[in-house]
Amino acid sequence: MQVSTSILRKLCLASSVAAIFSSGSGPAVLADNTAWARVTENERAITIETDKLEAVIPKKNPKAWMTGIEKGSFLDKATGFREAGDGLLVVDFIMEPGSDRAYRDQFPAPGPDDYCGFQNMLYYYGDDPYPSAFFHGSRAKRKIEGPQLCHRMKPVQPKIIRGEDFVAVETTYRYTVAAPGRNVGSRWTQLIVFPEGKRYFLSMDRVDSVNDSDKMFLRNDMPGCVRHQRGNTFSEVYLSYLNGPQGLRIPSSEFFEDFSPDDKFSYRRDTHELPEHFIRGYRLRDPKTGKQGPWLAGIALDPSVVYEAWCMQQPLEHVIFILEFPGRPIKAGQSFSAAFVVGYFDNLAQMHAVNDRYQGHTALIADESGWRLE
Repeated sequence: MQVSTSILRKLCLASSVAAIFSSGSGPAVLADNTAWARVTENERAITIETDKLEAVIPKKNPKAWMTGIEKGSFLDKATGFREAGDGLLVVDFIMEPGSDRAYRDQFPAPGPDDYCGFQNMLYYYGDDPYPSAFFHGSRAKRKIEGPQLCHRMKPVQPKIIRGEDFVAVETTYRYTVAAPGRNVGSRWTQLIVFPEGKRYFLSMDRVDSVNDSDKMFLRNDMPGCVRHQRGNTFSEVYLSYLNGPQGLRIPSSEFFEDFSPDDKFSYRRDTHELPEHFIRGYRLRDPKTGKQGPWLAGIALDPSVVYEAWCMQQPLEHVIFILEFPGRPIKAGQSFSAAFVVGYFDNLAQMHAVNDRYQGHTALIADESGWRLE
């Protein structure tokens, strides 16, 4: 089954305009623009402005993370609200269940670049009285390949893809470090598609693996974290996959105190019933006036792809939405992917309607002729 964009209609490409915006230092390059969308690019980032949204995708020197949509750049033109965290679609390591105790002592103590090094590459849990269990849960998990892309990925050169009713950006990167006995060089691809007339975008994370694993998974933060001081930037969280068919609505007061993934609001495919929809989001609130804003939500279009997920309050005053997929056997030369919708919604019914429109897909493809889910 495939879902395609609406029939491409002919639009006149607008000529270059004098007043264009820049997303960082260096000269801006104006891509082909239409009446509903414009794209500018410089040496640091790509800026997308559609009729409904604005977003920046970093190439280097990000405001927070290298992957996904840059911190503070995701604007809902209908309401004037922006994402309230450190950016969207934050991608980490390739991982699997298990402990790294047997080979952990082969590597030197972490240094100033420890996110890149093996010591932090192999830091896992479960069998250790180590504070990381608070942040990631008590089940033993270990990294297969790194580094943590969102934090230590080197500069990238994303590809801009233009169609007449969409703009897309594709970013690829090969992992550069691996656990002992594992291969280096799995390729990560992130494709983000902005359709005309929508307050959301579609995205895909894909891994082409050079390793075998009985339960390989990619970890990401989808849609993204929420920075707050006692709930001043959001009023509630919604998790469609907990508490039955209606989902779970959680007031911001539940996030005034820190708690770990094991404490509450966690999901595991092996212990929970498969939900019909897998939606997670938060309702924005103006921190100055208290005015309610739209929901910012992320939808995993195939709920069965989710291996484990949690929503927790971390120290440093932020809520995180971790999601791991697919947690299934993968052989070297095989690939796995998940597809998402991320954007702004006025209510829960809108989220579920969009979910129903695109339900059941794990892959996203885009070229000049159009985009489609598969």
